[in-house]
Amino acid sequence: MRALLTARKLLQGKAIAIENDIRGLLRNFGLKVGVVGTVKFEARIRDLVEGMPDLEELMEPLLAARNKLRAEFPRLHKKVLAFAEEDATCKRLMTIPGVGVGVGAVTALAYTETIDIPQRFRSSKAVGPILGLTPKLNESGESRRVGRISLCGDSMMRTLLYEAAQTLLTRVTKWSCLKAWAMNVAKRRGMRKAIIALARRLAIIMHRMWLDGAGFRWTREATAPTI
Repeated sequence: MRALLTARKLLQGKAIAIENDIRGLLRNFGLKVGVVGTVKFEARIRDLVEGMPDLEELMEPLLAARNKLRAEFPRLHKKVLAFAEEDATCKRLMTIPGVGVGVGAVTALAYTETIDIPQRFRSSKAVGPILGLTPKLNESGESRRVGRISLCGDSMMRTLLYEAAQTLLTRVTKWSCLKAWAMNVAKRRGMRKAIIALARRLAIIMHRMWLDGAGFRWTREATAPTI
């Protein structure tokens, strides 16, 4: 399962890397690709280099490689979604806003594979440090400063949690006490820190839900068990 998740991420990352390289190459000739979706990317590139034989020749193998990666990616993505839909724990975690169906299913499956045995953590709060989502404490003499998050542990899981937190804050429109909490953090400390704090809180809530066998609860009156 871990190999499947890694292979999926690898295909996606390589495709994005080629697209960025194409953008960089064309920028050297004053050609800006601009904001364009995955589906229309190739057409946009061909429009830009039309009438420039040398550039057209350079773009052909790059676009072919990019298209091959994009064509194979859905095969692995569908396998991930299928596994998540068949797993009771994943389905429960997917009730969390931001960790729903689609890409959110990848987050749920990756989480169960990364944590593996939830009982090995003495408390749900211990999950944050393991995933590198807690700030580092720098102490020297009388100085005590809280720094950036440690970034230790599984980088893929940390990225997925960050993306889930970002989705919850910016795309999920349905109100929940979790989103309200994160929005209050954003007002006090800024959006970036709020997303990191929410990613850490999501990791904790997911662990608690896994142990308790409960679904996500939207209101404060019926919040998840004390974490």
